[in-house]
This record gives sequence, structure tokens and C-alpha cells, in this order.
Amino acid sequence: MSARDACDAIACGIQDECCEIRTMPVADGGDGMARMLTDVLSGEWIDVTVRDPLGVEINAGYGLIDLGDTAVIEMAEASGLARLSGRTYDPWLASTYGTGQLFRNAMERGAKKIVLGIGGSATNDGGTGMAEAVGYQFFDNRGNPIRNLPDRILEAVRILPPRDLASFPEVVVACDVANPLLGADGCTRVYGPQKGIEKEDFESHEVRLRHLVAMTHSQMVADMPGSGAAGGLGFGAMFFLNGSLQPGFDLIAKVLKIEPAVIWADLIITGEGKIDTQSLQGKAPCGVAELAKIHKKPIVAFCGLYDSDTTMNRPFDRIWEIERGNYSLQEAIKNGPRLLRETARLAKPEILELVSNLIF
Repeated sequence: MSARDACDAIACGIQDECCEIRTMPVADGGDGMARMLTDVLSGEWIDVTVRDPLGVEINAGYGLIDLGDTAVIEMAEASGLARLSGRTYDPWLASTYGTGQLFRNAMERGAKKIVLGIGGSATNDGGTGMAEAVGYQFFDNRGNPIRNLPDRILEAVRILPPRDLASFPEVVVACDVANPLLGADGCTRVYGPQKGIEKEDFESHEVRLRHLVAMTHSQMVADMPGSGAAGGLGFGAMFFLNGSLQPGFDLIAKVLKIEPAVIWADLIITGEGKIDTQSLQGKAPCGVAELAKIHKKPIVAFCGLYDSDTTMNRPFDRIWEIERGNYSLQEAIKNGPRLLRETARLAKPEILELVSNLIF
């Protein structure tokens, strides 16, 4: 479900004549960020033919706002896991090349600033595919060009930047996690399994990324919080695009004026596909919860899955997991809006009681 779909389903489920409900779709840099911001800010959506994570040509897009001066790109649009739905994942070959194509297209259209959302990736390439698409050239020890990264990244010994690097737009990266590139908390071990990386292959993927860091002499960048986001695209955006990382939710909250909405409300409702320890690392639901707590407002959450072994109950006053009955996960996903609406309807008495206690 998109953020808009989820908002509408919950609002429909709890609609009551005694309550005024306002919906506000939010994002933190992952799936849906670009379209949401483009719609909210009355921008223009640009469709482009690019490569998906495994090199198949697809239609993807990005938004132009501020009269075309700013482009809003999310890497999931071209290089996300959702692009591989129903297909076998291949983390050895998966590339951010398509994200780089979106960047280059926006640049050629005259964008002076790029807001790049990184999240939901199918890749673990350190941003090398993106770098190749925007014009960086990689060479082996014989001076031969290396293409189709990251497959042959270990053969690379030299990188040549694009001739027009000095004219690249300013890049602000909306990042929803604080992981470094390498190590126990790095992108391979924390996020690799959801992209198809087997435990026995962790070290091989780490070797590829360590080689990239050594070749670029950029250990300090690799150690920075967020460099491990989106399979290392955080690292790639900082090194190859001179991007600055900002917490995705904070960036979007300012644009959407979320805090005034929190101040207006008596009770806040938020949600996420899965609520677990990763949710604590700057993702939208916990960003909303932090604002709610600052203004002493109760906050509840809905989710598809809830890891109840975590401390996730602390940011929220109540969490409801979507009731899916006898549906398989895939069937539940297909019926997501209806199931969320029904779960919200079941939660309605408790939500209304919370509101009544506040008012009366």
C-alpha cells in the first residue's frame, strides 16, 4: 500500500461522527517519497526509460518541483526490491544503474538540486552502478574499461570522474537509517538477507565493498552513519555525488509541515509495513511518534507485522497488527487496504475511548 492508501483505509475504518479525521501521507526516503512530494507540492512527474536492478529496461520516474529547479528522486523507483516482484533476487548483479539514469536525466533537464531518497533497495553495490550511469569510468590494471558493475568491481583499480562533475547539482540525500557501510552493523549483514544474500556469502560481499573503499581512499565516508543505507548507496551518494545525508523523516516533515498537524490533533495514528528494531533508526513512524511525545499527544500505530520481542511498544501507546485471518502473506498483501480497513474498524472502540478520555 502507498502511504495514501494506508491513510484512507485507516480513516475509513475509524470514521465516526464525533471525530474529525485529517490524513497526511508521509515518507522517510523510501518507496513512495518522490510521488508523494511531487503531488503535495504540485510538481511535474517525469517518466524515463531506465534499467531495473537486474538490467531490464523499465519505465520509472521522478518529480520536478520548485519550477523545475529541484528534482525529487527515490532510488526504489528504479532500483528497488519492488521492481523484482515475482523474480529471483541476484545480489551479485543487482545494480543502482537505473537510479543514476534518473539523476542524469534530471540534471540534463536543468535541475539545480536533487533530493534523493534512498530506501527499499534491491542492491548491495555501494552505489557503483549509479556512478557508472552518471559518467564515472572504472578501469582494470591494464587500463581496460570495466562495465556492468558491481559484477566485476574486484577487477577495478582506477576510477575516472565525469568531465562535467563540477556542474553536478547539489544533492541532499533523505536517509532513514544510520548504518555504516561495513562491519556487523553494515549494509551486508543487516539488510543483505532481504535482498537474497546468504549468510555464507556475507564475507564475499564485504570484500567487494572493502575493495571499493580502499580504491577510493574513503574510509572516513564508509564509517559515517547512513553510508550503509540502500546497500551502500549512502556511501556512493556521498563519495560520487558529494551528497549530504539528512534524516529522511526530518527533511520531509519540514516540507509537509507535519508538526502543526500534530499540534492540532488530540490523537495521532501512524503505521509501517513491519514495526521492529529497524523502525527506531529514523523511520517515519518513530519520527511521528517523537513529535507526538514532544507535544504530549497519544500515538497509536498499525502494521502488517509486529516484532513484539523488541522495545517498539515504547514509542507507541498501542500497536495493532493487521488481521489477515487464513490468508497467506501474498494474499494478505493483495487484500491489504481492505484488511487494514477492517483492522481499524476493530480498533475503533479503543481509539474513540482514548479520544474521549482526552476530551472529557
